[in-house]
Amino acid sequence: MTTAFDSWIKMMEVGNHEGLWELLDPDCVFWSPIVHTPQEGRPISHAYLSAAGHVFKDGFHYTRTAIDGDYGVFEFECAMDGIKVNGVDIITLKENLIIEFKVMVRPLKAINMVHQKMMAMLQETKG
Repeated sequence: MTTAFDSWIKMMEVGNHEGLWELLDPDCVFWSPIVHTPQEGRPISHAYLSAAGHVFKDGFHYTRTAIDGDYGVFEFECAMDGIKVNGVDIITLKENLIIEFKVMVRPLKAINMVHQKMMAMLQETKG
């Protein structure tokens, strides 16, 4: 059986987030490394994760994975404008849907770059 973890990893590998909406639980909570409050609900979680898919597309790859049942930690690396980004996606599933998605990023230069690019992408998608 393909898990939501498998589907998410495949989406990030190929850079196509078609089907993301269906992977998210209606009550999904997204924890951004930049926004201090949780982003609650499928629509806002989808917006952030879709934007991240565009922002992180160049050279993004997972380097380590640890899964214990419905809980997974996925370390990633990529580069943005010459800045090496290292981070972790912490994903919790409920009935094979993503119920919680938390992102942590380092170093500070990378966080600042992610903030700038994510805000621009979110504004662009708002139209």
